[in-house]
Amino acid sequence: MKPVIAISMGDYNGIGPEVVLKTLSQTDRSRATPVVLGHEKVFRFYTDKMGLEFNTLLIERGEDIENAERENRDSILFLNCTGKTLIDPDPGVIHREAGKASMQAVEKGVDLCMAHHTHALVTAPISKEAIQLAGYAYPGHTEFLAKKTAENDFMMMMVSNGLRIGLATVHIPISEVPRQIHRQSLLRILRLFNKSLREDFEIEEPRIAVLGLNPHAGDGGVIGREEKETLSPAIQNASATSLPGRFEGPFAADGFFGNKMFGEFDGILAMYHDQGLIPFKALTFGSGVNFSAGLPIIRTSPDHGTAFGIAGKNLASHDSFTSAYELAIRLACHKLKK
Repeated sequence: MKPVIAISMGDYNGIGPEVVLKTLSQTDRSRATPVVLGHEKVFRFYTDKMGLEFNTLLIERGEDIENAERENRDSILFLNCTGKTLIDPDPGVIHREAGKASMQAVEKGVDLCMAHHTHALVTAPISKEAIQLAGYAYPGHTEFLAKKTAENDFMMMMVSNGLRIGLATVHIPISEVPRQIHRQSLLRILRLFNKSLREDFEIEEPRIAVLGLNPHAGDGGVIGREEKETLSPAIQNASATSLPGRFEGPFAADGFFGNKMFGEFDGILAMYHDQGLIPFKALTFGSGVNFSAGLPIIRTSPDHGTAFGIAGKNLASHDSFTSAYELAIRLACHKLKK
């Protein structure tokens, strides 16, 4: 069975529509059926601007996907889902209506996946400022998707080939990180990480490294005691369970990446956003993918933002979005085989 992949257009004033269209213009659509979510006015605006042509078919409901796919195998399916929201592309401008439209597309993507009309969701970049202006009080996609799917046990994971970095905390101020990290929260996230590596990525006995919170992983308690009092007990508890795999650490983050130890592990748990994403982006050269582990749906996205500074100029690289789309296909195919 060929998977159907929902694609939300992202902020229509950012590079989202551009990277979506570039990816769809260069990928083999015989492997999966893409359903683009947004508004056809955005689609036309950017295809004209980029000089691209597509066979498209406008559908009105998720229930129409199966028949449309069967009868129009060479077409890209397109579903308008922004209602009466103003659609007036103005590349590079942060605007409330663009933020609203971007989140309406994400909401529709979740609904389609939960109703099993599509098998995965790939989200193009949104503007956190624009969605806040539109009344969406979320720091990003991940938190919104968890709320929308009623899932409290989730994790942001960055993926590029064999490199997988999970985050113990996500979009919170650095001053709040120590308060969010305690034994039970770490044990929960380690179990979730292990489960995702086994079930989503088909690694039978994952080897997971845990990075320290403090410089030099606390240096024996001289530079902070979180490693001795919180991280090490959580790692030991995880290791004592019946979970297949190994949990090791805490490791000093600088030495871990500097000595290229990341190649020895199936997963790496970073304590906070930049501790994980800075080395990840340095190592993957713009081709990484954000995967939301633990959700009842498959969701991937590129590892970059809206890039308003180059929006509408046909300069954006679509490598990361293409990687996100390819990972969504792979995960969806694996899930369909179960």
